[in-house]
Amino acid sequence: MQGRDFTIVPIVVGNTSPAIEKQVGELLAPFAADPANFFVVSSDFCHWGARFRYQRYKQEDGPIHASIEQLDRRGMALIEKQDIPAFDSYLRETQNTICGRHPIGVLLNMLAASQLHAEISFTRYAQSSPCQRMTDSSVSYASAVVNVSDRPASEPAPADVTASGQLHS
Repeated sequence: MQGRDFTIVPIVVGNTSPAIEKQVGELLAPFAADPANFFVVSSDFCHWGARFRYQRYKQEDGPIHASIEQLDRRGMALIEKQDIPAFDSYLRETQNTICGRHPIGVLLNMLAASQLHAEISFTRYAQSSPCQRMTDSSVSYASAVVNVSDRPASEPAPADVTASGQLHS
């Protein structure tokens, strides 16, 4: 964006419902289709520990920090799949303290309503500290990128032909 004038339009999404996330996503969908627009959605992931009143731990996942990561990666996979009902169900089931779950829901609904081909991929994951004991606490962080192409979501990806003539899809 260097050398270009731009305007930042903050959109604050509070504690809302899946139905409202869908409505707002549909409202924003035409803006997602305009390549002149750029969206930033910000969220931490799991806030774990007594001070956050959230201590879900599955011993079969290993140490506490590994259990937290498994919990977060499960949600991240649903976001990457853009499976809105499954992500909503995951949040209800786990009660994961993803503070930006509602903006994420708006993003997913915006992409679905825009009918653009969008790919979400998480690029980094970290925890503020690796919890070992139930008295520890941690906040998880994850970074993702959304790549959008011009073709509609219903249109398959174009095949890629290499110099040797082999077809890759």
